[in-house]
Amino acid sequence: MPENLDKLTSILEDSNFDGDVFEMEPMSVHTTYKIGGPASFYIYVNSIEYLKKILAACKVANINWTIIGRGSNLLVSDHGYKGIVIMLGRDFKKFEYSDSVYTVGAAVGLSRIVNDAFRHTYSGFEFAVGTPGTIGGAIKMNAGTKTDWIGSRVLSVTLVDSNGEVVTKNGNDIDWDYRKSSIKDDEIVLFVDFNVTALSEDKEKYELKARMDGILERRRKSQPLNKPCCGSVFKNPSSHSAGMLIEEAGLKGCKCGDAEVSRKHANFIINRGRATATDVVTLLRHVQSEVYDIFDIKLYPEVKFLGFDEECSLW
Repeated sequence: MPENLDKLTSILEDSNFDGDVFEMEPMSVHTTYKIGGPASFYIYVNSIEYLKKILAACKVANINWTIIGRGSNLLVSDHGYKGIVIMLGRDFKKFEYSDSVYTVGAAVGLSRIVNDAFRHTYSGFEFAVGTPGTIGGAIKMNAGTKTDWIGSRVLSVTLVDSNGEVVTKNGNDIDWDYRKSSIKDDEIVLFVDFNVTALSEDKEKYELKARMDGILERRRKSQPLNKPCCGSVFKNPSSHSAGMLIEEAGLKGCKCGDAEVSRKHANFIINRGRATATDVVTLLRHVQSEVYDIFDIKLYPEVKFLGFDEECSLW
């Protein structure tokens, strides 16, 4: 960590600081992989005011920072992260309806808005039932399926930009692509306005519930949801399924230490209990190499990496 920490320290030691600060916090307790060494600081911030102060102090001191939600798409180095990990708290967990607009804070769980929208007889989020993570992360990576994604519902996104200013972007001005958006890494999503569709009849609500139950049941049957993992490890190549390619390469059950290619779904690398980040990265690179050698197809990671000194992916 840089020595120029005076401004940041004064903020964190302020008795009025709106949040919580943890020094050398193990990231293994903040990721669904249950893997990761300590972050220099783990800061739970409750307001835009203090979020902006922290970002400004990091800029002055040249301190690395990152923001996470529930750590459901994240692999942290065994050595941890030399920087500040920020998690959004109280003020970013609000959500409300106004006519056909659903305003949601970035820290709200994606699964929560799926269920809340259904409870209020609105459709449009059922594709995300059973999906972990928060709205902020879902927006940045345009979470969804091959045929449906969250970006298609967005009216506007309010965020803190790279200059530390709060700005609002129209949903149509954001580029939405497969597993990514044009929102930058150094921009923090604060709130999102969604367009929702009201169900007009009880029959539609029953049909929606049936679709949600069906999606959730298929996920339970096909994905190792009871094991620590990060969800899908690789993006699907054009016209191919990453999981199918890995399975056809004979890699189901392949292990490195306590990391294993799931026998239930080949695009999941699970933590059998004591896997290290090194185990996961070694296995991930092996899968990439084997699939490329057999099919001449490059698999690109969907999982995000934090705290590593070297490239984790072969490409």
